Amino acid sequence: MSSEQQAEQTPSGVPLNPPAGERPTVVLTGASRGIGHATVQRFSREGWRVITCSREGIPDECRRDPNWTHHITVDLGDPAGVEDFVEQGNAVLGEGGLHALVNNAAVSPKTPFKERLGCLNGEIEGWRRVFELNFFAPLVLARGFAVPLRKAQGCIVNITSIAGHAIHPFAGSAYSTSKAALSALTREMAVEFAELGVRVNAVAPGEIETAMIGPEYESLIPRIPLRRMGTPDEVAGAVFRLCTPDFGYVTGSEVFVTGGQHLF
Repeated sequence: MSSEQQAEQTPSGVPLNPPAGERPTVVLTGASRGIGHATVQRFSREGWRVITCSREGIPDECRRDPNWTHHITVDLGDPAGVEDFVEQGNAVLGEGGLHALVNNAAVSPKTPFKERLGCLNGEIEGWRRVFELNFFAPLVLARGFAVPLRKAQGCIVNITSIAGHAIHPFAGSAYSTSKAALSALTREMAVEFAELGVRVNAVAPGEIETAMIGPEYESLIPRIPLRRMGTPDEVAGAVFRLCTPDFGYVTGSEVFVTGGQHLF
C-alpha cells in the first residue's frame, strides 16, 4: 500500500475510498434515535456503508449522509416486518457480503397505568410483543443474513442490557427477561455461527443519557462507580470496535458499558 493510500484510511483502518466491492457494510436496527442513531453515525464516520431500519424515518439532518445509503421503515415487532426487512436488506446487498449486523431495536413497554410491565401486572400478550422484538427479531435477522455474513466473514452484535443481569428499579420484568434471553442467545449463536466464520458478541449498556431517560434515573448515579451516566457515543464506540479486526478473536462475549454499575 502506498503512502497516499495509507493517508486515506480512517483510524480503524477502513479505507475512505475503497475499491468497488470492498467497502464494509453494516445493517443496524432501531436506527432513528438514541444508541442506534449514535451507532449509525460512528460507522458512517469510519467510512462504512450503512443499511438501517426502524419504525420511523431517517432524521432530517441525516438525509444527506452519503454513507447512510438505505433506510427501510418497518416494524420488527411484527414477524412479517422482520421477514420483509430480511428480503429488502438482502436485495440491497445483492451478491455482496455483510460485515456487521447490529441488533439494536428493542421495546420496554408500560401498562395503561404507566407501570413497567411486570409479572403481576399487564397482559401476557404484552410479554409476547416484547419478546417478539427484543428476542425473536435478532434471531430471525441473524438467520436471514447468515449467507452474506458468511461471505464477508462478518460479525453480529446484540444490544443487551444491564437489566438482563440484575434487578433494575425501572426496567420491567418483561424487558429484563427478554434481555437476559438475548444474552444467552448470544452465547449459543457464537458457537453455531463460528462454523460460518462469523463472530457473535453483545454490548450491555447501563444508564445511558437518551431521550427515554427520565429524572428518576438520577437516583441511580450513586450506584455507578464512575458517578455519571454514559453517552450513546460511548456505547456506539464499543459496538464499532467489536466489528473491527481488533476483536477478531473475540466471540461469545458481552461487553458491559455501565461505568462499573454491573459490578454491584
